[in-house]
Amino acid sequence: MRDGVPAGAAGTIALGELTVNRLGFGAMRLVGPGVWGAPRDRPAALAVLRRAVELGVTLIDTADSYGPHVDEELIAEALHPYPGGLVIATKAGFARTGPGRWVPDGRPAHLRAAVEGSLRRLRLERIDLLQFHTPDPKVPYEESFGALAELQRAGKIRYLGVSNVDVDQLACAQRITTIVSVQNRLAADGSDDAEEEDVLKTCERERIAFLPWAPLGGGTLRSAAFDRVARAHDATPSQVALAYLLRRSSAIVPIPGTSSLAHLEENVAAAALAPSLTDDELAQISSV
Repeated sequence: MRDGVPAGAAGTIALGELTVNRLGFGAMRLVGPGVWGAPRDRPAALAVLRRAVELGVTLIDTADSYGPHVDEELIAEALHPYPGGLVIATKAGFARTGPGRWVPDGRPAHLRAAVEGSLRRLRLERIDLLQFHTPDPKVPYEESFGALAELQRAGKIRYLGVSNVDVDQLACAQRITTIVSVQNRLAADGSDDAEEEDVLKTCERERIAFLPWAPLGGGTLRSAAFDRVARAHDATPSQVALAYLLRRSSAIVPIPGTSSLAHLEENVAAAALAPSLTDDELAQISSV
């Protein structure tokens, strides 16, 4: 599989009135170990972000908790002023207490402060897409999400999405405002399909973009089917996995992340592989 094929090869999807290519980039891996602190090689991290845009990526996913704050600062340093058509999607709803430590915080005061911080770090007057990062069991979901909807009405957020939700939480958010995206775990190897299938079906029905995090199952693909299909297309198993997700549902927008230029180009090349997968190959993978 030839590397460097633009991300637009798999087509586009609408986020409200915005249109993005269906192969995005997740920027979480650009920061330090444990998603904490500065990257080991800052120039390399900046180069990855710039190369992603050169390859046609028009959706970059981040969060105020990545670093914390470092990821958003890197994106602004690398890409501001942002090229037309580029959507920076960020998230709010976690507090960080150390490397690898994630504490849900859905208090309205925390969310308001998080959004103001993201605006400042990303050098934006309005965030195109803000996703509520995770439900907080200590705060009613409608109270947390309602605070974000207030910020949307105030003009600080254009569109809202949700993350790590079940069908009921998604419905709750939809009663408050229009939802354009859901970011839930969904791996190509089927390791967590059962719990996400209903959410994905809702997104398909409601024309909501589904952004799977950990689309490669944390880097391990447990089926030989990926290897067989990869050999047939002179591709890698990871490329096949991303291409399979693109073909599985027109609502899916994979956002694979990496801190490597070579891996970035490999991931983006999967957009062109997707149309060439045969029905038999798709069946082999889906039977995992």
